[in-house]
Amino acid sequence: MKKPDIAKRIARQSRVTEAEAADRLDRMIHQILSNLRKGKGTSLPGLGKLTRGPDGRPVFEPEGGKHRA
Repeated sequence: MKKPDIAKRIARQSRVTEAEAADRLDRMIHQILSNLRKGKGTSLPGLGKLTRGPDGRPVFEPEGGKHRA
């Protein structure tokens, strides 16, 4: 799924324009990346957590194991 597809789905489910949904998605992505740069993890409810690994690369931690993002 690509970013425009996600924005369309957000727009439909939130009853906002696709432009507003795309803006919300951009802000969320920016916040996640900012947290990772600062060494902070980001919880993704229902999915897991994104953290920064020892080598600085993102690590996705789903329930039951770790995977590189």
